[in-house]
Amino acid sequence: MTDGTGIPAHGSQDAQPRGAGQPEGAAPNNGGAPADGAPPAGIPYTEHHRLHIGGRWSDPAGDAVIEVVSPHSERPVGRVPHASREDVDRAVAAARRSFDAGEWAGCPLEERIAVVTRIKDAFAARSEEFAKVISAQNGTPYTAGVMVQSLAALMVWDAALKVAADFPYEERRDGALGPVLVRREPAGVVAAVVPWNVPQFTAAAKLAPALLAGCSVVLKVSPETPLDGYLLAEIAAEAGLPEGVLSVLPADREVSEYLVGHPEVDKVSFTGSVAAGRRVMEVASRHLTRVTLELGGKSAAVILPDADPDTAVAGITPFAWMINGQACVAQTRILVPRSRYPEYADRFSAAAQGLTVGDPLDPATELGPLVAERQRQRSLDYIALGRKEGATVLAGGGRPEGQPTGWYVEPTLFGDVDNGMRIAREEIFGPVICLLPYDDGGADPVAEAVRIANDSEYGLSGSVWTADTERGVDVARRVRTGTYSVNTFSLDMLAPFGGFKNSGIGREFGPEGYAEYLEHKTIHLPAQG
Repeated sequence: MTDGTGIPAHGSQDAQPRGAGQPEGAAPNNGGAPADGAPPAGIPYTEHHRLHIGGRWSDPAGDAVIEVVSPHSERPVGRVPHASREDVDRAVAAARRSFDAGEWAGCPLEERIAVVTRIKDAFAARSEEFAKVISAQNGTPYTAGVMVQSLAALMVWDAALKVAADFPYEERRDGALGPVLVRREPAGVVAAVVPWNVPQFTAAAKLAPALLAGCSVVLKVSPETPLDGYLLAEIAAEAGLPEGVLSVLPADREVSEYLVGHPEVDKVSFTGSVAAGRRVMEVASRHLTRVTLELGGKSAAVILPDADPDTAVAGITPFAWMINGQACVAQTRILVPRSRYPEYADRFSAAAQGLTVGDPLDPATELGPLVAERQRQRSLDYIALGRKEGATVLAGGGRPEGQPTGWYVEPTLFGDVDNGMRIAREEIFGPVICLLPYDDGGADPVAEAVRIANDSEYGLSGSVWTADTERGVDVARRVRTGTYSVNTFSLDMLAPFGGFKNSGIGREFGPEGYAEYLEHKTIHLPAQG
């Protein structure tokens, strides 16, 4: 689907589990690698033949497969089955049986915490393996990926365990008509749909609270990044989840839509584009299924006139081009005072040109390839559009030299950008950043910056850079966005994360995110005599 400009509208045999839950034959299988050459160094070709359904390795209902391709070499690095509607039916049925039987939902919280802690510990032990596998699939620079793809996910598991242990599951209240007992009970069967850019971070954001709350989960992983989903299924099986509690299915959008519209699903948690989120909400509404949506962003980093330029540029640059520009929270609009625009244009241009582009598995790489050829073309189309709109390319603007293969786009910075331009309003999801000047005169020198930051259909993230922390906090209060940082960029897994406006519905992380997987029940008690 396009909008008329050519720019997409977004967006060996596995055995039954044995003691450790390791699928037989899922080890590297170089004999199955394509004949035209080996995959990238350090990433052996891996092939899986079965699906993880309800905790058991099962033959898929169909024979369709997903070829996992390196965005650097453009060669296959693995192959997995493509789950079908019939596989979704089996996974949802297993989840429904397990939830209704109460073996997991009804067991003491301490037991659920113990099992999830084992998942977390196993993830920690294999965190570097997860990071490398994810980098090979989606192009995240490995050095950054250890933190962004693995350690950040580990922090999510840790934080959810803390929240679950301290959460008020029951409380007595003095109601208007007498005493009441307010309970929070597990929501039921959860369909968790995660994207390819941060697959384990988003999986942890859904799985950790859902499992701790007592839900059964069908995790639908992206066809671009299914291999790390198999690693997660392995460690979950080793941890001792009861049968039926967790399924992991790699599949495309059509099967995802079938899952979120399934009548036996009680709760959907989705991370992805706004267009896909709208479709998820539409399909889920047929059964009044509850939804949490974490969607896109076009976040603004606001530099105030009193900010230290060295601090601001060094602090913003990694989070403007993070994950090769493929992050919903990326600071893709940089707002600078007009009085200092030339200085910041020079500084950010130099920062963009100084980023090391190359093989994501090279420790020196700071910006790797985009996940797929379609994403590269999307970025190149937006760069052409920005030029047509009258913006100036200050850095980048094409494919990097010295990369004969791979879906690479140079780290690109546009200057002379007006907030009405499409490159400033639409989520590009590539390494294309906009530098926007704002007028900093008058009684309120940040009024126009706040107006521009708020002039967006999105409201997910943002930051402000200033010598006066209290002034920064004042700006943070005035910008309508779900997460905001002063003189830094951060996500705290013990605090709620989510978006205003088109950036989503509901929250993840903290007690607020945990509560998304619980239903409220009121029990009226007899009046005390």
